[in-house]
Amino acid sequence: MRSALLHDNGGPLTLEDVESAALEPDEILVRIAGVGICHTDLTAINGTVPLPLPAVVGHEGAGVVKAVGTDVTTLSAGDHVVLSFDSCRQCAACTSGHPAYCELFAALNYFGTRLDGTTTMRSAGADVHGSWFGQSSFGTHAIASVRNAVKVDTDLPLELLGPLGCGVLTGAGTVLNVHRPRAGQSIGIWGIGTVGLSAVMAAKTAGCDPIIAIDPNPDRLELAKELGATHTKNPTETKDLVWDIVELTGGLDFSVEAVGAGPVVRQALESLRSPGACATLGLKALENDVTIDQGHLLIGRTLTGVIEGDADPHVFIPKLIELWRAGRFPFEKLIRTYPLEKINDAIEEFRSGQVVKPVLVTGERHE
Repeated sequence: MRSALLHDNGGPLTLEDVESAALEPDEILVRIAGVGICHTDLTAINGTVPLPLPAVVGHEGAGVVKAVGTDVTTLSAGDHVVLSFDSCRQCAACTSGHPAYCELFAALNYFGTRLDGTTTMRSAGADVHGSWFGQSSFGTHAIASVRNAVKVDTDLPLELLGPLGCGVLTGAGTVLNVHRPRAGQSIGIWGIGTVGLSAVMAAKTAGCDPIIAIDPNPDRLELAKELGATHTKNPTETKDLVWDIVELTGGLDFSVEAVGAGPVVRQALESLRSPGACATLGLKALENDVTIDQGHLLIGRTLTGVIEGDADPHVFIPKLIELWRAGRFPFEKLIRTYPLEKINDAIEEFRSGQVVKPVLVTGERHE
């Protein structure tokens, strides 16, 4: 199989032939049809999240199962799957419906190896580190666990489904699983990328009103309007964004912060009514100090961190697909596709903001 290898932090990825390891009993081999590029992949590429090199990242894969391990009974060769984050499915968090907070999340998703320290790939006799979010799907194939593979119907546009496994799941899940707004409640969303736009779409399905999108990019704000935002705000065009929002709404019931910068977190919190809840999602660095006004927080307001939308992919991805089939969650409008060979171009256009959600396609569709 061919995979996009990272040899040096910050450097380009190179497509190379690699050898897949033999499947463990609970693993599957997936021929990738399409894989999204996510900001978390960039954190690994630039070294913010340390990963042993050489490595393969990519964690929004979708494709066709080619082979299954001896203990796999829920999937078969030929099944179509979306790959999401891995979790043990056995700890207290997993068994209570919160696998995003699995006790083994870091080891299963960030370390570049299986739990036993072995790698899923080799090249020229040396280890290639994978298992990034339990998949490492920047390539023609990926080894994943049966735990993070969600079976989907074969009539769906498989090559476009990968972002449902992370970016889309994160934004939509934060609204629908964490905030759980009632129709008519207000929400503001800071950072209008894949996560923020998915939050906008989810807020619309929940009947939120108003839905305020905040971003300095006017093109992103126009797309947010198309996808359900009732109001947009460019923070560079106002003297006091918080006052503008409070004057418009009387204070928000909910806010979603998908940037990760301290001043933005503070804005999203200070724009709330009492009571109100702010969810912060953006990752700037593993250590990222944020300063808030405790007096503002004390008066019935909540600031919570969320990863992966606090979603169980096996439950939530089918729900998003159901909303998409009903015409209520058009996530495909976020996507621009690139051939796998153009991976470095796609990454650069993603970094520059030219594209919301790049998806690398390999040509795989049906067997």
